[in-house]
Amino acid sequence: MVPGMDVASILGIVCGFTFIIIAITLHGTLTDFIDIPGALVAFGGAFSAIFINFPLKKALGAFGVVKNIFISKLPDPKEEIRRLSALATIARRDGLLALEKQIGSIKDPFMVRGVEMVIDGTPKEKLEEVLSTELHYIQDRHNTGKKIFDQLGASLPAFGMVGTLIGLIQMLHELDDPTKIGAGMAVAMVTTFYGAFVANMIFLPFAGKLEARNKEETLIRELMIKGLMALSEGESPRGIESKLKAFLAPKSRLGDSKEKGKE
Repeated sequence: MVPGMDVASILGIVCGFTFIIIAITLHGTLTDFIDIPGALVAFGGAFSAIFINFPLKKALGAFGVVKNIFISKLPDPKEEIRRLSALATIARRDGLLALEKQIGSIKDPFMVRGVEMVIDGTPKEKLEEVLSTELHYIQDRHNTGKKIFDQLGASLPAFGMVGTLIGLIQMLHELDDPTKIGAGMAVAMVTTFYGAFVANMIFLPFAGKLEARNKEETLIRELMIKGLMALSEGESPRGIESKLKAFLAPKSRLGDSKEKGKE
């Protein structure tokens, strides 16, 4: 398994499609739900609306964040608290310049930048300003991705209904042949199915997961900012650790204390 893989997202999609396919095949065949013109109206209309609503670069970039739904590469808050506490210990013992040797072991670019600023003696106000600005733009990118998937979730059912109306209009032109009414109605309704199913199974859950990822990253980045500010002020390792544990859920704090007790 890929490290950081979100099993819940994959399980949800697999289960959702599996249940729908089973339900369809119990009373018919999958070919009954294949309609190329309907798919063109529903999906073509929804994606075209995205290109109208958002700049091309942002619209295309949003699909690159889909990987964040299935793979989370965010640092563990408890690990970052331990790291900041360890850095404070080194800084107290050997001075801030000794932290340069630790930069190579830090994988997160946000944390690397913050530690470099601490080593350079950047005032805590400037440190907070720079890192908070970077966090703001991270949030902005995440929010754009969420908005795009929200838009797809809203517009896809609407264009599915448009496809259904097109099918009904075409069907009404063939009322002189009653044998075609049933088949025409079925094809018309398939487009509504496309819109409702894909919007609620894919796009709206994607938007929700991106929002959750954004909140997770914001929490971790704010924790880092507070820790780096405390580090630049020369606070004690224990003081930094106590301050940053406020970012953790009570159960996580308790679990961390138990681990330390065992040690």
